[in-house]
Order: sequence, then structure tokens, then C-alpha cells
Amino acid sequence: MSIFKKKIDLKEFIINNNTFIILLLLIVASSFLSDTFFTTMNLRNIALQQAGPILVAIGLLYVILAGGIDLSVGSIMAIGSTVSAILITDFSMHYTASIGIAVLIGLLFGLFSGVLVAYTGIQGFVATLATMTIARGVAFVLSEGRPIKIESGTINTLVSKDLMYPILIITLFIIVVFTIIHRYTGYGRKVIAIGSNETALQLAGVRTKQYVMSTYAISGALAALAGVFLAARSSTGSATVGMGQELDAIAAVVIGGASLAGGKGFVLNTVAGALILGLIGNIMNLMAVPSYPQDIIKGAIIIAAVLLQIVTSKKDRTI
Repeated sequence: MSIFKKKIDLKEFIINNNTFIILLLLIVASSFLSDTFFTTMNLRNIALQQAGPILVAIGLLYVILAGGIDLSVGSIMAIGSTVSAILITDFSMHYTASIGIAVLIGLLFGLFSGVLVAYTGIQGFVATLATMTIARGVAFVLSEGRPIKIESGTINTLVSKDLMYPILIITLFIIVVFTIIHRYTGYGRKVIAIGSNETALQLAGVRTKQYVMSTYAISGALAALAGVFLAARSSTGSATVGMGQELDAIAAVVIGGASLAGGKGFVLNTVAGALILGLIGNIMNLMAVPSYPQDIIKGAIIIAAVLLQIVTSKKDRTI
């Protein structure tokens, strides 16, 4: 009986932690495929590169938990990148203030999508598609279509080794905060409940529209901050950054085991999903795989990971 119980527990452990198991297997495989993988420089580069995508994926997770979708995150990243660069170069603003304003503008773009979805009945796909187009256009207008070089000693302080890489500290802080909100607060429970059964929550007297709207605002703010991170790493603000990032973010959330139908998903699993995508790209770069075959391999691995999530899911087979 005890052996049978242990087998059941092992199976449940694999089912509940398959995202982390995939991540671990990928790390082991990568260490065999390239001698460079486990070097300090490479691991640091992975961490810095994935800080932004992790934030975008966490924001998108909250939208998906409430049963929505946000296609505008890539364009809002461009807003964060260009606004912070313009404020620093053209208005000599301190980089901390420029970050705050860029995040605020990203929040407002997200809020715009949230209002459209929650109060007009427009589907999230359509509303955020419109926001995506508007935000990208605004980024191009503000930057006049040119990359904006940011002087050293300003926003690139976020990737300073001497300050222990503030990007990583901020990202870790946000992961902890949103994990706590998701798991231990009434707000987190209500967002999950909206994705599971919004009607029941409305009958219970909860103002669900406000919660739905707030998830888009969170997504916009985190996407803008991710854009700032990109500007810090490249010392350049650009309206072209973040193109296709919405698809990577959706893939990270799904690989993390979240249901696109809403009501199911975890912050740490989503972080693991983003890291899986980052590791796939990293190992293929180390192996000098050309860009276009990378996309094919990446897509195939994403499908395999999602299928594994479906196969190992006992209760909810909707991804």
C-alpha cells in the first residue's frame, strides 16, 4: 500500500511540477550541448535578457487568469523604451523619473484596453489589437522612427555590475510581490475566480469589471518596464523593440501551465516558462543555429511542451 501511495505521489509531483522538470531537463541538455552554457558570463546574459520577458509574461498571466488576452504588450514595450530614452536625452530628466513616467504611460495604455474590454464589451483580442497598433504608432511618432542613443551613466545604470544588476533585483522583487498577490490576497483570488466563473462572482456582488480592467493596467505597466529594461541593456530607445514579444509571452504563460480559458495559472510556473523559451534561444545561439531554423525549432519545442502539459494534466485539459 505504501509503495502504491508513493507511486501516486510521484505521478502527482510530475504533474504538478512538469514545467520545472522541463526547465531542469533543458538545463541538463544544454550543459551537454555546449561547454559555454554554464559559464558565468552566459548565465548572467540569460538572466539579463530574460528579465524583461519575465515581467511581460507575469503581466499577461494576470490578464489570462481573468479570462482575457493582451496582444499589445510588445508595442507598449516600445513605448517604454522610446519614452524613457526621449525624456533622458531631450529633456535631461533623471533616469529614475523617466522610468516612472514610462511605466505610468504603459499603465495608461493598459488601462485603455481594460476600459474597452470591461465597459464596452469589446473582446480582449480586438481591443488590445487596436491598442497594439496605436501604441506602436505613438512610439514611432515620438521617436520619429529613429533609434535614440542614451548617454552612459543614466538608464544603463540598471545593468551596472557595481550595483549588483538592479534589473535582476527589480525583477526578483516583482516576482515575489506578484506571487504573494496571486496566492495570498483577495485580489488574486477574485481575478482567478473571474476567469473560472465571472457570472457567479457578479451574483455575489463583486464588481468584476474593475478587476478585469486592473489586470490590463498591470500588464501595460509591466510591459513598459520591460521596454525600459531593453533600453537600459542596449543604451538605445527604439520604436521597433518588442515586435513579436506578445507571442513569446503567451507561449511562456501556456508552457507554464496556465489555461487560456482563464482561472488557472501560477506566477512561478510562468517565470519558468519564460526561462524555458530563453534557454532554447540561448543554446541555439551557442550552437550557431541560423535565425530562421531557430524559429522552426522553437515552435516545435513549444508545441511539444504544451502537448506535455495537456497529457500530464488530469483535471483540466484546456490549454
